[in-house]
Amino acid sequence: MDAVLGDRSLFPALAARSYLNHAAVSPLSVPVQRAAVDAMASVAEQGVRGVIDGLEARETLRDEVASWLEVGRDDIGFPPGTTRGILDVALAIPWRRGDKVIVFEGEFPSNVIPWMQAMERAGGEVVRLPLEGFGDGSGLGLQRVDDVLARGGVRLIAVSAVQFASGLRMPLAALAERAHAHDAELFVDAIQALGVVPLSAKGVDYLVAGSHKWLMGTDGVAIAAASPAARSRLAPQTAGWIAHEDGMRFLTEAGQLRYDRPIRSSLDWMEGGTQSMPTFASLHAALRVLWGLSIPEIYAHVQQLHDALEGPLQAFGLVSVRASDREARSGSLCFRPPAGMAVGELSRGLAEHGVMVGTPDGHLRLSPHWPNALAEVDAVVQAVSEVVGAR
Repeated sequence: MDAVLGDRSLFPALAARSYLNHAAVSPLSVPVQRAAVDAMASVAEQGVRGVIDGLEARETLRDEVASWLEVGRDDIGFPPGTTRGILDVALAIPWRRGDKVIVFEGEFPSNVIPWMQAMERAGGEVVRLPLEGFGDGSGLGLQRVDDVLARGGVRLIAVSAVQFASGLRMPLAALAERAHAHDAELFVDAIQALGVVPLSAKGVDYLVAGSHKWLMGTDGVAIAAASPAARSRLAPQTAGWIAHEDGMRFLTEAGQLRYDRPIRSSLDWMEGGTQSMPTFASLHAALRVLWGLSIPEIYAHVQQLHDALEGPLQAFGLVSVRASDREARSGSLCFRPPAGMAVGELSRGLAEHGVMVGTPDGHLRLSPHWPNALAEVDAVVQAVSEVVGAR
C-alpha cells in the first residue's frame, strides 16, 4: 500500500481520532514496523550474517541521506540520538579560552546544556539572545546576532531549525552567512524540522536530527551532518572501537589487533560501537515513505491544515503565536490557551475527545503530518469548542 497525503491507512493501530503530536513522537507506520521485524528476523535466521547485511544496508542509507541533504557521504553520521550527537560535537570542538557560543532563549535544553558545559570547561561564555524579532519581518533578531558577532570572540552559533514551543522557523541561511563572515560556525538542531520542512545541510557546519519525530522512525538513532571543513577541525572525544581506520580488520585477519589506528575523518566516528539494526531499518523505511511523498508536498499539506485550524481556534480565545513571515512557519501550529485556562486542562480535555496534542512550555502545540486529513479539522474545532465551552 502506497502512502497518500491525508490518508492514515498505513497506521491501522493508531487509536487517536486526530493525532496532532508528531513534534513529540510520531506513531509507527506499517512499513516502519515491518522493516524492524524483518531486521530482527534476519539476525534470528542468520546470526552474524544478518548483522553484516544490516551494516551494508546502513551504508546505502548513508548514501541516500547524503544525497537528500546535499552533502557528501563522509559528511553523514548516525549517532544514537539528537542529544548524543550534540554532545559528540560539543566535546570534539577544540575550544579556546574566551570563546563564546550564541544560543537563544526558549531553546530545547539539549541544544543549550552541552554548550554551557563546554564553555565552563574551556573558560568561555554562553551568550543568550531573545527570540523576539525573528519571524515578524522586523530583522531585530538578526541585528542582535550581528551586534554580538561584531564584538568578537564568537566561535559558534547554536540554534534549532524550528523552536519546539512556538513552531518558529529560524533563518538558517542568514545565520550561517553571518557566522562565517566572523570565522564562527553554525550548529543546527533540526529535530523539529527534518521530515516536514524542506531543509538542506548545505551551508551549515553541523546538523543533528533524531528519528522519532517528523522523520517518523523509531527512537535510538539520529541523522548528523558536518561539512568537510568542520569535520577537519574536530578532535573526537567519544569515538569507539569501530570509529578507527580499518577498525574491524582484526575480526577477519590475524595480526591486525591494534589500538593506534587514527580515527576516521568521516563523520561515522559517531557510530563508535554496535547499534540497533532494527532501528536503522526502521529509519530507512520511514525516510523512503517521506521521500516518496516529497518533503515540499508534505510541508504544503501541513500548512493547509494549519490555515484551516488557526482562525476557528482563535475564535474560541486561543492566541496563535504563528509567525507572520511565511518563511518562518513550520510543522507546528502553536497557541497560548484562553485566558484563565491552563494548557494542561485544555490538552486533557482534547484527549478525552480523541485529539492528541503537545503542551511544551505553556503552549498548545498542534503538529499534524502527512497522514492527517483536512476532514479532521471539523472534529478538532468541535473538540476545542466543547472543552473551552465546558470551562
